[in-house]
Amino acid sequence: MKLLISPTDRDEAIEAIKGGADIIDVKNPAEGSLGANFPWVISEIKDLLPKGIELSATLGDFPNLPGTASLAALGVASLGVNYVKIGLYGVNSLQDAIKLASSTVRAVKDTYPNTKVVIAGYADYKRIGSIPSASIPSIAKESGADIAMLDTAVKDGRNLFNFLNIEGVENFVHASHNSGIRVALGGSLNSEHVLPLSKAGVDIIGIRGAACQNSDRIRGRIKAELVKELGDSIKNIH
Repeated sequence: MKLLISPTDRDEAIEAIKGGADIIDVKNPAEGSLGANFPWVISEIKDLLPKGIELSATLGDFPNLPGTASLAALGVASLGVNYVKIGLYGVNSLQDAIKLASSTVRAVKDTYPNTKVVIAGYADYKRIGSIPSASIPSIAKESGADIAMLDTAVKDGRNLFNFLNIEGVENFVHASHNSGIRVALGGSLNSEHVLPLSKAGVDIIGIRGAACQNSDRIRGRIKAELVKELGDSIKNIH
């Protein structure tokens, strides 16, 4: 299982790298759970990444605007990232979700075929009127994406497991893996969630809050020692 850490700027990215993150996922939590950051920030972080560490960037918690999503996706892919991630926030039908996801995938793959696309849904989808989380693996498959992901949309102290039990996680993983799609999970996760997620076969665990001072994803700053503790908890399983 790979450890993905989500910094907001260069200094946080340096701390995440020092702590041993496998994937640096540039985001802007001020704009939501998958809030998009600025292209110059993504480029600055890309320039400091050592060999072997991958770069991811988010498009945002997206409304049902496939054209806008496709342009945004192409823009992010042009920065040389390894992963482009979109949150299917503003869709509530399977047809709309597939169109939004497919537009994003095509925009990336037509020009950057080796760039991976992450289709993200929300475990707390009922709170925002979005697409059911169990539909994400099939949407990812139908759209040609590489990774199916779940996060939580509302950051109010509750985590992924407040909305999805371990059986639900296992079903999500099986549905994705059976379609050749990898799985990434986020949602206010911490070190105590590493073992059950690893046992369930999750490929990537995404974390910001638990890597920040006082576990505060907005006002706290990522610290290398906290990232290292999370990485060590993964290594200790294997």
